[in-house]
Amino acid sequence: MFQYNLENKISCVVVNNCITNDSMMDIFLRKFEANSFILDRKLLHMRYSAHILNLIVKDGLDVIGNGIERIRDCIAFWIITPKRYENFEDSARFLKIQLTKNIHLDCKTRWNSTYLMLESGLSYKANLRY
Repeated sequence: MFQYNLENKISCVVVNNCITNDSMMDIFLRKFEANSFILDRKLLHMRYSAHILNLIVKDGLDVIGNGIERIRDCIAFWIITPKRYENFEDSARFLKIQLTKNIHLDCKTRWNSTYLMLESGLSYKANLRY
């Protein structure tokens, strides 16, 4: 590592928020002298903010998990076959609900797709008149 002078070129190492990365950084730092990094190591170990955001959003979705499951089950019922989706569209037209968005299922491991599923499904709920 010293032959390439990496210690004079590294200002930041960005990793996700995993405990093993803390250990990895300790091992990494032992390979270099304490005063050899740019910015005196002040910003050397940075946590990947998208990973932290993902953890926060997943915790929030867990709070409303039952509601999400109910919406997911409802959408799955209507889109399981082309005939059912056609019945969904017919029902929406009968109820005078504009078909502005296609409903679709999410990928449970990707919260942004859960958001899109909720957005598509909830647009129909908002148009219902009880």
